[in-house]
Amino acid sequence: MDLVSFSTRFPKPGETVVGSKFLTYAGGKGANQAVAVARMGARSAMVGRVGGDLFGPQLLEGLTGAGVDTSGVSVDSNASSGIAVIGVDETAQNRITQILGANANCGGPESAIVRSRLTNSSALLLQLEVSIDLSLEVALEARSQGVMVVLDPGPVRPVPSELLKLCDVLTPNETEAQGLVGFPVTGPKSASEAATKLLQSGVGSIVVKLGAQGAYFADQYTSGMVKQFDVTAVDSVAAGDAFNGALAVSLAEGKNLEQAVTIASAAGALSVTKTGAQDSMPERNLVEGLMQNQRR
Repeated sequence: MDLVSFSTRFPKPGETVVGSKFLTYAGGKGANQAVAVARMGARSAMVGRVGGDLFGPQLLEGLTGAGVDTSGVSVDSNASSGIAVIGVDETAQNRITQILGANANCGGPESAIVRSRLTNSSALLLQLEVSIDLSLEVALEARSQGVMVVLDPGPVRPVPSELLKLCDVLTPNETEAQGLVGFPVTGPKSASEAATKLLQSGVGSIVVKLGAQGAYFADQYTSGMVKQFDVTAVDSVAAGDAFNGALAVSLAEGKNLEQAVTIASAAGALSVTKTGAQDSMPERNLVEGLMQNQRR
């Protein structure tokens, strides 16, 4: 669950800033991406856990209402649900403190559910809100079944080389890319350098999300930059999740990498025009409408 405060600027250490608004809405990177996939018109299933607190039923209800299959989500009565405490400033930038809660307890049962569902799936979307061991285990199984593995390496934490080699698509933002390669990633040039290093590590393709600058993409055969769509930003929370969901659906439908990144960029742009996480995941017709209005 996302607990979000809005203020003109972020407080300095030891300072209190009076905010203008407070919202509570359903979030979580995996859940956001599951909703993004459903809104793009694809079949979407979530595997994970919610806590035995008041947020658990709300989170499940939100997913189900968005068309996500939640039969693979269990309730962990001994843990809290995952929580993100988010601050948003007047430029629509955000700062997030995350508590993994029940997500950190995912393990064998969740792995078994994923294995059972890969047979009828086109893509496995992973994030780093569960253990690395679990992500590695299900990525191995996906690879053995020929299912595309898409990894969003957030929140920032060490990613073993074994997992990177299993990634058909890796989608870091600037901060996450820096964590992976060990040098600042601030624009297209440094994103290109990061992509080269990550491709050499065994990643199939890399998409670096550069916020307002757009997105840099590369694989062994092609590379390029997709500029951001022109929208009025209100709240950038979960823009990367909208991007990832649309990217995975587009690639699963057979779009090439540049086409998929363009569609994903449109979805990410639309998401920042609304407040909320799952509530801001755009419907497919709106994504296609934005692309038509701002032809590339």
